Amino acid sequence: MKIRLVDAGVFTPVDDIQMTLTPPASGFYWLDADVDDLAELQPLFSLHDLAVEDCLSEEEQRPKIEIYENHYFIVVNSIRFDDEEIFLRALNIFLGRHFIITVTKQKIHELRTVKPLLWEDEVSTPDRFLYLLIDLVTDNYFSVGDRIEARIEKLEEDILIHTKKTHLSEIIGLRSEILWLKKVLGPQKEVINTLNKKDLRLIDDQLQKYFSDIYENAVKISETFETYRDLMGNLREAYQSSIANRANEIMRVFTAITTIFIPLTLITGIYGMNFDNMPELHWEYSYYVVIGVMVFAGLLMFYLFRKKDWI
Repeated sequence: MKIRLVDAGVFTPVDDIQMTLTPPASGFYWLDADVDDLAELQPLFSLHDLAVEDCLSEEEQRPKIEIYENHYFIVVNSIRFDDEEIFLRALNIFLGRHFIITVTKQKIHELRTVKPLLWEDEVSTPDRFLYLLIDLVTDNYFSVGDRIEARIEKLEEDILIHTKKTHLSEIIGLRSEILWLKKVLGPQKEVINTLNKKDLRLIDDQLQKYFSDIYENAVKISETFETYRDLMGNLREAYQSSIANRANEIMRVFTAITTIFIPLTLITGIYGMNFDNMPELHWEYSYYVVIGVMVFAGLLMFYLFRKKDWI
């Protein structure tokens, strides 16, 4: 666990956790902890049992905000995309009057990138810290959305150029990820909307209005992923159409080849009969004439089919 006094964006490490129980003369305390630290933090800050239980739970937590007597408990999902799978990582936040506690099970990128913003904005209050952190988490959805869009475009290009069976599993997998992500975005929007509209005594009234911008971004993200879902449906139709077209092309080639060999089979069938009295049967040049006729007929039909773009 890392404990810092944040004053005007300047970080001062704190070694004694007991100091964080008393409001500082200026600034606030940021306690960056993992779930194992909750056993120590809960009695010191009177963290609610249900909130701690949610942090420790192995089940996936929905984004939410809980209002308790001396602190708020907020859960938002940080997003990560590794070009194969979308990951959501829960960011648990305890917001108090003079402190903010962030609790995570895995490393959250936004907790690192928020530090320069705190210094740049000369942040001295925990509610301002909360605003910047949630704004970063929300903006990261746009970055992931851009990467998903690029992957969709590449997948579409690959399907149009050369369709493979593996493309279908990619389409189904990515579409499932997008549907799952869109389902999660709903509760996260509601959390941000609550921070925007509800009367919250631990968040300054002037700052609270800024959450409306984050909410608008969350709505845009939700609409964007709705568009991606439709695109994946179109992509699946394009895949099926491409497969059907390939099958038609193969059948057309086979049909043309079969058609070319029909007259050749007819000729060989006639001269393969064992009648004694057949014209040209004993003629010295019969074999060469028949072969020539067969070659000429085959080439002529091949030329006609190519001219009509049938093969």
